Amino acid sequence: MAKRDYYEILGADQGATKEGLKKSFRRLAMKYHPDRNPDDAKAEQKFKEAKEAYDVLSDARKRAAYDQFGHAGVDATAGAGGAGSGQGGGFSDIFGDVFGDIFGGSRRSQTSVYRGADLRYDLQLEFEQAVLGDSTNITFSAQAACEACNGSGSKPGTSPKECGTCHGGGQVRMQQGFFSVQQTCPACRGAGTVIADPCNTCRGKGRVEQSKTLAIKVPAGVDNGDRIRLSGEGEAGQNGGPSGDLYVEIRVNSHPIFERDGADLHCEAPINFSVAALGGEVQVPTLEGEVSLKVPAGTQSGKVFRLRGRGIHPVRGGAQGDLYCRVGVETPVKLTAGQKDLLRSFTDAIESGGERHRPRSHSWRKGVRTFFDKIGP
Repeated sequence: MAKRDYYEILGADQGATKEGLKKSFRRLAMKYHPDRNPDDAKAEQKFKEAKEAYDVLSDARKRAAYDQFGHAGVDATAGAGGAGSGQGGGFSDIFGDVFGDIFGGSRRSQTSVYRGADLRYDLQLEFEQAVLGDSTNITFSAQAACEACNGSGSKPGTSPKECGTCHGGGQVRMQQGFFSVQQTCPACRGAGTVIADPCNTCRGKGRVEQSKTLAIKVPAGVDNGDRIRLSGEGEAGQNGGPSGDLYVEIRVNSHPIFERDGADLHCEAPINFSVAALGGEVQVPTLEGEVSLKVPAGTQSGKVFRLRGRGIHPVRGGAQGDLYCRVGVETPVKLTAGQKDLLRSFTDAIESGGERHRPRSHSWRKGVRTFFDKIGP
């Protein structure tokens, strides 16, 4: 009896992709599998035909031979697929191959390898350390590979044994209705091995808590919230997995003189009344040392001067920031009787000059009078 065309059996075109063939077979398997159609010889036969067709067409070498020579090109090998020998195969075997990507991987499991956890360290810096850069040491605790057993967890001289439940695969199959679901082996927790004679130092865990000291180079210009990543300095991995990373979080203390705004700096410089009125110079601190700031005559308290390029070099590159210096006129305190007399005489002389010497005061008073005139008595 002539065999039906494999593409016709699966309801697929000759140019169908491997994924398309899988979908076609999955649809037929769900419909005709003997587990879902007990005592139905026709359904069983259709299932066997579909499986035989899929076994051939899903294999690139067999498919090429079939496309060129038809059934004659694959008859010698088709029986090895299971359908030709009359064995339909268990439902779990079929769905393990066709639906493995849906339920957690292929039929062959691998020993679970775990990357070590990442760690975070809060590094408190002084303002000068952050803006100028520095080197410092940090000490922290982390899980490290046990030196006594080299991370194996087994007592020196022994080695872990293959898990008898999953036979080293790290995963087992659990039947759930029509589907076979792959999950982590409960006996070895995915390791694929069990420790019969645990290490006395780490008690079979392969890792121990250790104190670790690292030298940290703080780049100039770092700010609050910046992170320095140290690759592989986190916790040790398990079952040969790589170590995690250490993230150093920057925290910068406040400064008594400077306030930071990105790459710019702000500060305040007190000046006396004479300098504000007559003009002069005041020494202003910068990151490179003091510089002289020229204050013009008649400068009012609160005036902000900009010193270009006296700010911070950004840690990620770019132009250096500026320094903004706000001057504030300092009111004299603890005056002597003679000083008070001099100030009173000076005040009388200023008041006699009228608006010319105190334009802001006269403008303010005028605004106040206008306000009260508008609201009435």
